[in-house]
Amino acid sequence: MASTVDHIPTVQLKDALSMPILGYGTGTAWYKTAGDTSINRELVESTKSAVKLGYNHLDGAESYKTEPELGLAIEESQRPRDSLFITTKVYPSIADIPGAIDASLKKLRLDYVDLFLIHAPFYATSEEELQASWAAMEQVKASGKARAIGVSNFLQSHLETILKTAKVTPAVNQIEFHPYLQHGDLLSFHESKGIQTVGYSGLTPTTRARGGPLDPLLASLAFKYGVNESEILLRWSLDRGCVAITTSSNEARLGGYMRCLAFKLTPEEVKEISELGQQHHFRAFWKEKFAEDDRS
Repeated sequence: MASTVDHIPTVQLKDALSMPILGYGTGTAWYKTAGDTSINRELVESTKSAVKLGYNHLDGAESYKTEPELGLAIEESQRPRDSLFITTKVYPSIADIPGAIDASLKKLRLDYVDLFLIHAPFYATSEEELQASWAAMEQVKASGKARAIGVSNFLQSHLETILKTAKVTPAVNQIEFHPYLQHGDLLSFHESKGIQTVGYSGLTPTTRARGGPLDPLLASLAFKYGVNESEILLRWSLDRGCVAITTSSNEARLGGYMRCLAFKLTPEEVKEISELGQQHHFRAFWKEKFAEDDRS
């Protein structure tokens, strides 16, 4: 069995909430189709294994249809609630966002989540609708049902739209982030506004986009540090200042990912990965919303 860790380091969000820098995601591989109300015990057990290994940051979403499994895993793990950091998400097209958090909390078997996100901006039909959705998110935070609120898959233009009327700045923007999709100046914009970048699909260069210019360098660095290429990519994300969300149904692989916490890449290595990554473009999600070579 893979070794456990006692503690995952944290970053402090704008409102002083501590967020573990490595999270276990219940989307992507675990996504359930609409109408599927069955309980996936494999996901429940995998999430419990993740918690046992030391993953205290668990990431879900209403659209994944996996909140019931996440709730069961939290309950069955018997961990104190305040030792876990739980995220869920809602689409802005939902007319009743305060009602949506109540529905999510019921499925999660929780009184509150640590982080509640607008899942994507693309379903809002106007700037006003997006701003109204954010105002509803602020109501959820004020109610205490979410300790922090943020967004996901937002571009700078979307962030600028909600910041025009926001009383609370988004704590995070969760985006697809890896060397083949670095989003131009978006991370710098996040930093200027105090928004934490959270990256998902960070392993894309070794999973969906093999054969790219990074392959030799990743292999070389994995050999140097005695880890897998996946851990090099996770470490690169962390060294770029991101929180990394990852997932696997394989307990040994999940444990292995923890090795990214035991070393750091040199600044030169981070730069080399970034520069080589920019020679190739690959977007795994939301392709239908972007032109083929749109890197924003």
